[in-house]
Amino acid sequence: MTEIMKTMLSRRSMLGAGIAAAGVLAMPAILRAQEKSLKVGVYGGYFKKSFDEHIFPEFTKATGITVESVAEPTGEAWLVQLEQAAKAGQAPADLSMMSQTSTLKGQSTELWQPLDSAKFKHYGDLLPQFINKYPDGRVAGIGAVAWYITLVTNTNVYKEAPKSWDALWDTANADKLGLLALASNSFLLEVTAKTFMGGTNALDTDEGIDKAFAKLAEVKPNVRLWYRDEAQFEQALKSGEIPMGQYYHDVTGLAAKDGQPVRSTFPKEGGIQDSGNWVLSRASKKVDEAHAFIDYMSQPAVQGLMSRKVGTAPTLKREVLDLKPEEFAAVSSDIAPIIPRYDLYVSKADAINQKWTELIVG
Repeated sequence: MTEIMKTMLSRRSMLGAGIAAAGVLAMPAILRAQEKSLKVGVYGGYFKKSFDEHIFPEFTKATGITVESVAEPTGEAWLVQLEQAAKAGQAPADLSMMSQTSTLKGQSTELWQPLDSAKFKHYGDLLPQFINKYPDGRVAGIGAVAWYITLVTNTNVYKEAPKSWDALWDTANADKLGLLALASNSFLLEVTAKTFMGGTNALDTDEGIDKAFAKLAEVKPNVRLWYRDEAQFEQALKSGEIPMGQYYHDVTGLAAKDGQPVRSTFPKEGGIQDSGNWVLSRASKKVDEAHAFIDYMSQPAVQGLMSRKVGTAPTLKREVLDLKPEEFAAVSSDIAPIIPRYDLYVSKADAINQKWTELIVG
């Protein structure tokens, strides 16, 4: 696996379910006092390196604001650190990339300073799923990074690409699937609801959730591997040992470019679009600088740069982007996505995890 592939996986494991062991907070070197500066929390390794090389210097050139990047530990661990620091009136980072679930949890303690949408020139171009709001309508977060989980196949085993997520249920695929092991990172309940129940709003009720679990349980005979180690599934997909499953669109595309017999398909129901937000700690005094940063990051040209250099899906409407069709296709799709029901993994986390263990992976 290339370093870029490893990085795409590691950044997502940090941002996604927040299940990994807490990393160590990497404290940046103390910078000389600057007239304008901003501490920005991002994920470590190649991902942080890409921002440090390609994104932050351009922001400083455009605004005069110096960025001090902070390597974040895993999503839940960083949330706890930010909350504890805010109680003491301190901000380890002013702005942070935060998973959608952790953003919602932070809302419950008013951890995030509300953002002024009038200060973002391209606010109206943001896709609605990239505007995270408090229940009263205040803006809590703006989309920072996004990516897709799609239906992937080994091209030696499957000459034709599947057209629907319902392929996961096809009895012809018995013992052939690799699927993510957690309810909160596989989003298979949402896939089930979108494919068979008219949409993810079917999960609004306990009865709907129970029906989705019952339908999803029918997939079990087809599953060879419920995976936590993404590299393990990637290798099995390449070899054809496990020739179908769900995986990351951008990483699969890179593997295909490397000559591997794999393909990523956006089913007719849409790929699963996971993402994280820029959120501003309530302890931060750098409100103006933070708004300038989010405004800059939400520009079409910068979103295009991130897609090319960092491999993230754009947060803006397609028509305002400068991405060529092949560049857009490498990271995104025009098919309306399946948006995870992050609210369920906050309000019903224990019940969903228990049923998941009993009915799906048990």
